[in-house]
Amino acid sequence: MSSHTVRKAIIPAAGLGTRFLPATKASPKEMLPLVDKPLIQYTVEEAVASGIEDIIVITGRGKRAIEDHFDRSVELEENLKGTGKSQMLNQIRQISNLANFCYVRQSEALGLGHAVLCAQHLIGDEPFAVILGDEIIDAQVPALAQLIHIYKKRHGAVLGVQEVPKQDVGRYGIVTPTKLGKGLHRVDDLVEKPSPAEAPSNLAVIGRYILPPEIFPILRKTRPGKNGEIQLTDALKELAKKMPMYAHEVVGHRHDAGDKLGFLIATVEFALKNPSLGPDFHEYLSNRMRPATGTRRT
Repeated sequence: MSSHTVRKAIIPAAGLGTRFLPATKASPKEMLPLVDKPLIQYTVEEAVASGIEDIIVITGRGKRAIEDHFDRSVELEENLKGTGKSQMLNQIRQISNLANFCYVRQSEALGLGHAVLCAQHLIGDEPFAVILGDEIIDAQVPALAQLIHIYKKRHGAVLGVQEVPKQDVGRYGIVTPTKLGKGLHRVDDLVEKPSPAEAPSNLAVIGRYILPPEIFPILRKTRPGKNGEIQLTDALKELAKKMPMYAHEVVGHRHDAGDKLGFLIATVEFALKNPSLGPDFHEYLSNRMRPATGTRRT
């Protein structure tokens, strides 16, 4: 690897968002609002807070709204300026100045591994991050920054993991770990969505990766798996045979915003933390959950 500085991040955003239909029929899932910001903005802000300079978004058909969101809107800026809404104007301008954005079209839905491969020409010979926007991680130290810290010390691929209930391992890629220290493991192998009986641990990969450029030739040789997709997990299994790979237990509260219930829970949690909305929203929830006068419990 030619550098130990992680400057670039890939955000795959070409999925169809079928779990949120019909809301995502004409609007990207990544633009669903989590309180007052679209989901993908939380992902971008985490990357920028972790030192990322270049954001590569892998898009597909019908995703133009993502590009528009991170671009300038001169008409809107002039309107806000003319009406004296300076605070809102500053917020809007900050969005387009968060990072350097580049967009790559994934012409076919051929899996996460293929989405990463689509950005090879922009990554070059550098280590890079991959962030899945479905996983919103509320952490004092950004989740990606935690992984970059490990990468700088260990100089190997780093996967973000967290413990999940044994009955849920079939929803994730699961690592075969060798414990190296508090919250740090060597990855000996990975299993994609195993049954509880077959799972080597309950440490699940949670959509945060620091990867070396050596992953690209492996991805090119990776044969399609289920549903004809190129799985990133399959390539990671091969990479772990060739060079050190680590799993870091991310410190932070994770929300699966790619699931309707998880999205609703995340909305409640972030609304309660919002300085302007939190107190009133907390009062509403308290009143909403209080039994109505005269209601008998059985």
